[in-house]
Amino acid sequence: MSISTGPAGPPSGSGSAGDRLGTGVAFPFVPDPVTGSLNWSSGAALVRQSIRLILETGLTERVMRPTFGVGLRSYLMDPNTPATRAQIVLDVQAALQAWEPRITVTSVTVTPGADPAEALVTVAYVHVRDLSPGSVTATVPTSGTTGGSP
Repeated sequence: MSISTGPAGPPSGSGSAGDRLGTGVAFPFVPDPVTGSLNWSSGAALVRQSIRLILETGLTERVMRPTFGVGLRSYLMDPNTPATRAQIVLDVQAALQAWEPRITVTSVTVTPGADPAEALVTVAYVHVRDLSPGSVTATVPTSGTTGGSP
């Protein structure tokens, strides 16, 4: 997933996507090699970045927020079966509802990947403030045993 970055300071201006959906430091935190300033992310890119962070963060990984995240890596040793994929859907929906108030999730689909040892998670959503659609896809490692479609 690509995350667009902006100028050395937070973007400003009325009516911009950053005003509607927020502006924050881009992740990962990598300073500009010339100026030393951090890159900024705003609008839809910031929301995608936040969703990605929620998906990639394991439960208890953040000491001060132990319930933050989905914990997709916890499925590493689980079989890639319809039951496992259904549980991933439930976990993703619950985490996004709890931690990303700027979106309404319209669907979460989990399908077997091209590699039997991975599942693809696709989250479709709409931004609460302007109702624009968006989606994020992530790969979940599994043990590789496959079952039928979810």
